[in-house]
Amino acid sequence: MLQISNLYKSYGKFQAVNNLTLHIPKGDLFGFVGPNGAGKTTTIRMVCGLMLPNSGHIAINGIDALARQREIRRQIGYVPDFFGVYDNLKVREYMDFYGSMYRMNSREICRISDDLLDLVNLSDKKETFVDTLSRGMKQRLCVARALIHNPALLVLDEPSSGLDPRARVEMKELLQNLRSMGKTIVISSHILSELSEMCNSIGIMNRGSLVAAGRIEDVMEGVFGSNQLVITLDEGRETALRIVSEYAGVKLDSAGEHEIRLTHNMTRPQIARMVGEMIGGGVVVTGFHKQEGDLETLFMRVTGNGQ
Repeated sequence: MLQISNLYKSYGKFQAVNNLTLHIPKGDLFGFVGPNGAGKTTTIRMVCGLMLPNSGHIAINGIDALARQREIRRQIGYVPDFFGVYDNLKVREYMDFYGSMYRMNSREICRISDDLLDLVNLSDKKETFVDTLSRGMKQRLCVARALIHNPALLVLDEPSSGLDPRARVEMKELLQNLRSMGKTIVISSHILSELSEMCNSIGIMNRGSLVAAGRIEDVMEGVFGSNQLVITLDEGRETALRIVSEYAGVKLDSAGEHEIRLTHNMTRPQIARMVGEMIGGGVVVTGFHKQEGDLETLFMRVTGNGQ
């Protein structure tokens, strides 16, 4: 769906985007994260045709976004980090205005607008002036406006910024609904917990470079490892450590009084047998589980701020 190759953008001596290569498949809900100044917004603006790169290639649905800019605009729906609404218009008029920009006829605009306003839960606000809407409603209206021409790619820059908790939940549900409908979505956000709940793939930028990208589970596995095991116990620490040492392919990461952390290449039956031996040897095992990372820890690790 979205293919970026060797993308560069500089401002004088400052390299905002440095040799960025990224592929986002059709139907993905992709989370774009990074510290302030990492190059996320610059990349998004280049993808949306609002800024030209110094060099590189961008393609959407196989269309060269730099060589065929007029055609590519129909492929993208863009929701910026500011609302971009016209306060002196009613919601219905606002949708009509944007539909007319894509040379849609009035009947088509009316039909599609009704569907989109229903999708974003604003059907009862058609005759309401935009400036009287809440911030969350305005943001959902911007999503409806960005979808009016049925774009292949929806791009949102910090859509949850400034929203209250209820509005953030509504925005998350909306994006998940759109993904279930087959839309490809790129979302830039600083709220990492929300991205981990709704995105299936991520890209992390730092100082203009892409430092990690892919399916969330694959990126997690690459950073934290796929086979980390935590065993908690009340008694029998020394016996547990002796049994662990007898298994090939097991590395002891840490051994606290009531917790043992391992990296291993065992199968599930082997894990069950090892834990069973511990219990049979008098170790009071209170639990064991695969060690899971989280997006915030991953972010800190790959941007150089974690251990």
